Amino acid sequence: MSPRVAPPFRADHVGSLLRPPHLLAARDEFTAGRIDAAELERIEDEAITDVVAMQEEIGLSSATDGEFRRASWHMDFLYQLRGINRVEDSSLTVRFHNADGDVEFATPDMRIDEKIGLDHTIFEGAFKALADRARTATPKLTIPSPGMVLYRGGRASIDPEVYPDLAEFRADLAAAYRAEVHALAGLGCHYLQLDDTSLAYLNDPKQREQLAARGDDAEHEHLRTIELINASIRDRPASMAVTTHLCRGNYRSSWVAEGGYDFVAEALFNQLDVDGFFLEFDDARSGGFAPLRFVPKGKHVVLGLVTTKSAELESVDDLKRRVDEASRYVDLDQLCLSPQCGFASTQEGNALSYEQEVAKLSLVVRAAEQIWG
Repeated sequence: MSPRVAPPFRADHVGSLLRPPHLLAARDEFTAGRIDAAELERIEDEAITDVVAMQEEIGLSSATDGEFRRASWHMDFLYQLRGINRVEDSSLTVRFHNADGDVEFATPDMRIDEKIGLDHTIFEGAFKALADRARTATPKLTIPSPGMVLYRGGRASIDPEVYPDLAEFRADLAAAYRAEVHALAGLGCHYLQLDDTSLAYLNDPKQREQLAARGDDAEHEHLRTIELINASIRDRPASMAVTTHLCRGNYRSSWVAEGGYDFVAEALFNQLDVDGFFLEFDDARSGGFAPLRFVPKGKHVVLGLVTTKSAELESVDDLKRRVDEASRYVDLDQLCLSPQCGFASTQEGNALSYEQEVAKLSLVVRAAEQIWG
């Protein structure tokens, strides 16, 4: 069995990487007004040059900029869509869990108070800079799924005078995403990943209860999200591979939801028009591999078997064993390997060092070589 030459790759990764301390310090300096935007960009450029080189040196076939120019994996994108505005005097608090207890994450709320649209290509400069630095790896851009907009705030976040009908809201949101995808393709982006927590959260009965309590149709939310994503990427060129990453929450080594993929699996794998699925399977809360029986021929699953939430390093033998288990439900040729999530979905990052991050990424490469050649 040969290595894959198109995304997703046998050894791949989700995208976000630990920010170097000097980059975090520069962000603080910029916020305090002690350095200007040009100086911050220079420091970001240097850090991204180094992190792209690291990815290529260890043998990864895809490279991201680590999301080094962002504070958050999703809000830095969503706030740039016309119509989505940041509400400074209101915040959304999410409770994350870990082995030591709970961690609360508070972020400014958002409000849709005008028609959704796209005024400029979001992350255009970031992608160009990444592409300029990639030598042997395919530059990969990660953006939040359009499903994150409605899931995050619900109907209450949308001005009913602007959008009395949610069908019109979804149509405008999909049109804005189609324009973004088209523009990114024009820049030479051949690998785009849509990150989505909603399709993973919905596997958790507690999350569905929360949605139902705010008036949403929780039992069918995943079907509407699939339709929305499909409408958002339907005109992409054949040269662009699109994957999605399903995450149950990732903030400072903590998580939000739990449960296997059973609730969404059949519709997700058969109806969502993407080339590959990045799925987390790093511990018991992610469930077993049985839902992979619904994956049709032609689709690829990237098994997130290496955790980014702790420094403990998995073994190649353990990864090989778990890939073998997954291959009982979907053909081995349709499988790939990656960490289960990013290492820093927000700029704070998870509880491990840069050296431990590199060790985990290198492990993915070594294991993939032994499994697929």
